[in-house]
Amino acid sequence: MNTPHIFRDFDKVMEALKADVLLMASLARQNLERAMRSLLERDIDLARTVIADDSDVDDLERKIDQTGMEILVRFHPVASDLRLVITSMKMAHNLERISDHAVNIAKRSKKICKANPLEEASLTEPLYSLADKLLRDALMAYTDANTVLGEGLKLRDKELDRLHKQMISSLSGRLEDSNGRSENLLHLIFVARSIERIGDLAVNIGEDAVFLGEARDIRHEHRKLPEQ
Repeated sequence: MNTPHIFRDFDKVMEALKADVLLMASLARQNLERAMRSLLERDIDLARTVIADDSDVDDLERKIDQTGMEILVRFHPVASDLRLVITSMKMAHNLERISDHAVNIAKRSKKICKANPLEEASLTEPLYSLADKLLRDALMAYTDANTVLGEGLKLRDKELDRLHKQMISSLSGRLEDSNGRSENLLHLIFVARSIERIGDLAVNIGEDAVFLGEARDIRHEHRKLPEQ
């Protein structure tokens, strides 16, 4: 058996897996940024670009899943290598969902842009800013196996939840006196929901970063059990 050759193959395919995950992360975050810009700048063409480019993210998810399965079957990785394969496949799923939410935002943006300017669209900016920071730090936690950064995302996401509830309350109150803008205000409510869900997905990635770095599952920590 040519063991050095097998090791070289293993290292090569692992590096390719990591490169594809990082590319997918970059594309998903770019789709989100463009979707929000299409909303805030009333750019329908940019919204169309987001919708079209989502297929690239879908293709990468399939590729990462296939590569991960091939690594598991061919090389039988253990310890940190096994954790890297598992977290990469899970991360691809979370990134695909993030890109799907970007598409949802872009579709809502297209509809909003066809009507008169909606001043309430600016209410999404602080929500998006925080969600993007959570996503950026989640990706950094994964790349660097930074468990402290990854574990801290769950607490920071509570502020995003608070801003989301605040925005929904504000928009719901305006629905009663919307002067024909109710449909677009509802679109904004769904945009806010997508942004909030992206924060949750960033937390998922952070949890996976902790598992990658420390082999520790924190998904259900600090959750109260239901009373009997």
